[in-house]
Amino acid sequence: MGFYTRVSMRLFGQVGDVISPYFTDLKGELKKTRLRTTVQEYFSIATFTSLLIFIFELPLLSFIFTLLLQDIMFSFISAFTVSIFLTILFFLAFINYPKVIVSERAKKIDTILPFASLYLATISSTKLSLAKVFNLFSKFSNFGEITNQFKSLTNDMEIFGMDVNTSLERAIERTPSKNLKEILYGILSVNKSGGDLDVYLKEKAKTYIGEYRRKLYEFSHQLSLYIEVYLTSIVLGAIFFTVLTSIISSISTSNTSNIVVLQFILIVVFLPLISAAFIILIKSISPGET
Repeated sequence: MGFYTRVSMRLFGQVGDVISPYFTDLKGELKKTRLRTTVQEYFSIATFTSLLIFIFELPLLSFIFTLLLQDIMFSFISAFTVSIFLTILFFLAFINYPKVIVSERAKKIDTILPFASLYLATISSTKLSLAKVFNLFSKFSNFGEITNQFKSLTNDMEIFGMDVNTSLERAIERTPSKNLKEILYGILSVNKSGGDLDVYLKEKAKTYIGEYRRKLYEFSHQLSLYIEVYLTSIVLGAIFFTVLTSIISSISTSNTSNIVVLQFILIVVFLPLISAAFIILIKSISPGET
C-alpha cells in the first residue's frame, strides 16, 4: 500500500463501507483489471482525489468568474456550484474507470483469441495432461493478455497447489473477455465430464477463425468505402477549392489576402486534421487493432 493510499484510507476508509453497496459490480471489475486494490481502498482514493480537485478548482473558478462577472458573491456561488458538479463528475468517472480498463483488455483478448485458440488446440492435440497443456501455453505462447491469463492459471496450480478445475474457475472469474470465458468454461465442462478436449478446442478455434475471416471481409469493404470518400470529398475537394480560389484571386481586383489565408488554413490545418481523424477511424474498426 502506497503513501497516497494509506492517507486516503486513514481519512476516508469508512466511506467505502457506506458507498460500496451501491456499486456491487466494482469488486469483480477490480479483479479483472489487476489493479491490486480492494474496493474500500479504491473508494477511499476516489473520495480523497475528488476532494483535492474540489479544493484546487474552487479558488481557481472563483478567480475566473470574478474577472468575468465583477461580482464577488455571485462569482463564489457560481464557482462553488460548478466545482461541486465537476467533482461529482470526476468521482463517477473515477468509479467507472475500471470498466474502461476491462473493456480495453477484453478487446485485446478478443482480437487475438482466434489465433490463441488455434495454438491451444494444437498443443492439446498432443494428448498431454490439461495442466501440462496450460503450462506449455503460458511459457511458449506470445498472445499478450491471453498468455497472462494462462500464466495466472498456471501459477494457481504450481504455486498455490490448486487443482485444474479450481484454477479454471478462478480464471473464469478473472478474465474480462466473454469469449475467453466461454472457452475456459467449455474446457472446465469437458474436463469434468471426461470429453474429448482436442475436438472441443479445434471446433472453437474453427469458429473463431471463421468469425475473424468474416470481420476481415467486412473491414475490406468498409475500408474501400472510406478510401473513396477520403479521396473524392477530401483530397479532390481540397484541390478543387485551391485551384478555384487561385483562379478567382487572379481575375479579381480586390484584396486577395483572405483567399490566401483560407488556402493556408485548408492545407496546413484542415487536411492534416481530417487525415488524422480518418486514420483513427480506420484503426478503431480494424479487426486486428489492439
